[in-house]
Amino acid sequence: MDFPQALRERRTRRRLSQLDLALRAGTTQRHVSFLESGRSEPGRAIVVRLAESLDLPLRERNSLLLAAGYAPAYPRTPLNDPALAPVGTALRHVLAGHLPYPAVVVDRHGDLVAANAAFGVVTDGAAPDLLEPPVNVYRLALHPRGLAPRIVNFGEWAQHVLERLHAEILRNPDERLAALHAELREYVPDRPLDPGHLGFAVPLRLRSAEGELNLITTITTFATAVDITLAELKLEAFLPTDETTASILSRRARRPDHPDTPQGFGPSGDKNQS
Repeated sequence: MDFPQALRERRTRRRLSQLDLALRAGTTQRHVSFLESGRSEPGRAIVVRLAESLDLPLRERNSLLLAAGYAPAYPRTPLNDPALAPVGTALRHVLAGHLPYPAVVVDRHGDLVAANAAFGVVTDGAAPDLLEPPVNVYRLALHPRGLAPRIVNFGEWAQHVLERLHAEILRNPDERLAALHAELREYVPDRPLDPGHLGFAVPLRLRSAEGELNLITTITTFATAVDITLAELKLEAFLPTDETTASILSRRARRPDHPDTPQGFGPSGDKNQS
């Protein structure tokens, strides 16, 4: 794809007019128009400004630079590279800090990078093959041999997961994520949602041996990362919405058989990201 087409596609995907983009990037609508028509050759600085103004992921910013004939600006360092060792240490501390509540780190496709010791309450009863690396947490959540039989509000929760994935695909198209979304839709019954459904704030009601858990998720990203690998990581925490859930998770953490170290970031947890 050449630069004019790449810029136009990304701008329309963001539903911005040429004037909107020009104002964000500190240039003129005429200049943006000339760039999209191929009448002007872009300088490297304006390509970077346009990519930032479009709020493109770092991977996409590199693609736009390449389309304009420039070298990529952002590195992609494998997670097992010694340069990222301090990041692994920091994330282990963050995961441990969420105990006794479950928390995971996933990549852009939802593949599990690391999990804290409490995540076992989520994976209880899942089919062993779904827990073989690389574990995809979205597939684990909706697969009929994964969490699905234990989710009390499965239809609502599944729609929440699908909506999140769909929004990400629309914003940043990705073939693998689109294929995963299509697969997951096959696991979800096509039925009307409750009139009070709030897609952005759906609790996870999960059956456990100790009683029903009511959890809500939070997502943390490396918003200022300049490395693609880091920028695409997400830390998702499962927090209790009531005292009963908090008590159950606290009791589990005190059990003698409860593991006390996060999983991942070790020899078996490292993996290169594509």
